[in-house]
Amino acid sequence: MTNGKEILALFGFEAKEEPISIYPYSPVYRAKYREKDVIVKRTQTRAEHVMSYTNMLKDKGINVVTPVKLQVDNPQKYEDTNFVVYPFIDGNKYSGKEKEIYEAGKMLGQIHSVSPTSNIYDLIDYDVYDFNKQEVEESMEAIMQHAGKAGIEIDPALKIKLLESVAAQQELYEAGLPHVATPHDFKANNLVLIPEPYLIDPDNATWIPRVFDLALVLMLFHNEHEWAPDRVFTIDEWELFLSGYKEYSVLTDQEKLFWEKAKQHVFLDEVMWLMAEYEEDWQNPSQQKLFNSLIRVVIDSADYRLI
Repeated sequence: MTNGKEILALFGFEAKEEPISIYPYSPVYRAKYREKDVIVKRTQTRAEHVMSYTNMLKDKGINVVTPVKLQVDNPQKYEDTNFVVYPFIDGNKYSGKEKEIYEAGKMLGQIHSVSPTSNIYDLIDYDVYDFNKQEVEESMEAIMQHAGKAGIEIDPALKIKLLESVAAQQELYEAGLPHVATPHDFKANNLVLIPEPYLIDPDNATWIPRVFDLALVLMLFHNEHEWAPDRVFTIDEWELFLSGYKEYSVLTDQEKLFWEKAKQHVFLDEVMWLMAEYEEDWQNPSQQKLFNSLIRVVIDSADYRLI
């Protein structure tokens, strides 16, 4: 079990009582440093690589948190986990307004546009192309059980799509799609609006096919956010996001060609386990609606194009 007091003490922060995480899914603590609020949170194993990458983004004028300068090293390791101290960014929450969607698209376009052409920051190199039929079968069984308890019927076409995705993995792997360095968790609950978007969680930074990163935005931008709509983007909202994105980044014909397969693969990788692992989410009306929306999109997503 994580000991918050010990983690805070690594950075010289004193807590009289065990701190309570402000995020339900992982340890995230709010603390004071020189009268300013800071956030102490988990980061990935390659912490120094992530920090080098995010410092580059900041140097390029992108609003992103970077480690607070302390009297001790930042990040620090606690047992087998790295923790980092970021400034607390105060601002408004995303609420699905058109301007917010457009500005978020611009920000991701800018992030992609400053990516190096090779993985010079030695970020995690995406290599998840080994799903098999059995994993789909087991996940679908769990999804059907969770949905059934919530009184929801799952369209059998979902399983067909996921099995198609398994069959297409090798083709995607061999396609040589353009890769980017990216925070790769670009969604509403990782942005604070001040009023422009400010990225507060870059810790999943990855070297990944650019269209996979875009597909993740399409699928999960509204996930786990109390003020966001309980659905994926509408087609108009997606086109608005892309209009902002394309002010900075130009997609290739090859990426457009593989877009359908990329969307299905990202569902297989990022969404299938989410639906299978968290039974409680199916009892949450908001998350239920988002899941239903996701299923509809993966079954028939032809209108969500890279125009």
